[in-house]
Amino acid sequence: MGVLRLPSLISLTSAAAAAAASPRRHRCCRIRLPLRRISASNFSSQSRAAQKELTTPSELEGGSPKPKLQQDKDRVITPRSQDFNAWYLDIIANAELADYGPVRGTMVIRPYGYAIWEAIQEYLNVKFKETGHSNMYFPQFIPYSFIEKEASHVEGFSPELALVTIGGGKELEEKLVVRPTSETMVNHMFTQWIHSYRDLPLMINQWVNVTRWEMRTKPFVRTLEFLWQEGHTAHATPEEAEKEALQMIDVYIKFAYEEAAIPVIAGRKSKLETFAGASKTYTIEAMMGDRKALQAGTSHNLGQNFSRAFGTQVGGIYCYFMSRSRPEPRNILTQTLHGK
Repeated sequence: MGVLRLPSLISLTSAAAAAAASPRRHRCCRIRLPLRRISASNFSSQSRAAQKELTTPSELEGGSPKPKLQQDKDRVITPRSQDFNAWYLDIIANAELADYGPVRGTMVIRPYGYAIWEAIQEYLNVKFKETGHSNMYFPQFIPYSFIEKEASHVEGFSPELALVTIGGGKELEEKLVVRPTSETMVNHMFTQWIHSYRDLPLMINQWVNVTRWEMRTKPFVRTLEFLWQEGHTAHATPEEAEKEALQMIDVYIKFAYEEAAIPVIAGRKSKLETFAGASKTYTIEAMMGDRKALQAGTSHNLGQNFSRAFGTQVGGIYCYFMSRSRPEPRNILTQTLHGK
């Protein structure tokens, strides 16, 4: 097999790193599952009822009904050249990757789809630990006051927030945000744990679900709740934070090429598309079969924005934070299907 040279943001920004870069051989991630007859007949009756309800006139989105997953076992898969969107939904249904959940915009990831997520975790867990990160878990309920501490962060996420206002039958004193991302919660805890330079760098990762109240949804492309991983690190200098951001986007590049067999373009987001609260956002973008770009992984240099908001200091100097997020099954599955 020929040699595949992977793009690298580190090599683009550092001549020394470019000189040291070596070619890597391409290999695909193989998920072994028992073969089954393709059929869309196993969709749950509850999901069918929910989907029927979603396509009533009162639930129209943008003037058109929400697309259905193909549920007629006697119909063949729609040709891709005929209707790309219908083909995509038919593939998900017939391959039994996912089903609609009873709540609008949610989905149930079925065994075939979840096996891909497990393969992603298996590969990346090794890479994260090799680079000094430890797995942790943070609560999914975040005080609303945390979100408000970083102005651009709350502005960017406010339209997508899901809020809890009642608990135990009583109205809460403070609204709780159902985790859209964890920068505020993590950095609040970092402030409790970082007391001197000996505590740095602090590098953690978590595999969790996040909730964003999307108005237009589509299985594996955009849903109210989805799985992902997010890493967070704290550093003493801006150079260390930048090095970490570039190192992790390169981990994502290697995963995309060597495990998911997806070619991607790596680069830095424009100021308009930079993550809310970050100084820089690096990304890998994949081209789908409908000629639309799909963000498949991001790495954010948060600078001192969150450390100033939460008062994380060492020796009177605010720490430099970095966060990364994705891959997630919706990105990888969507690109795999669209790319065929």
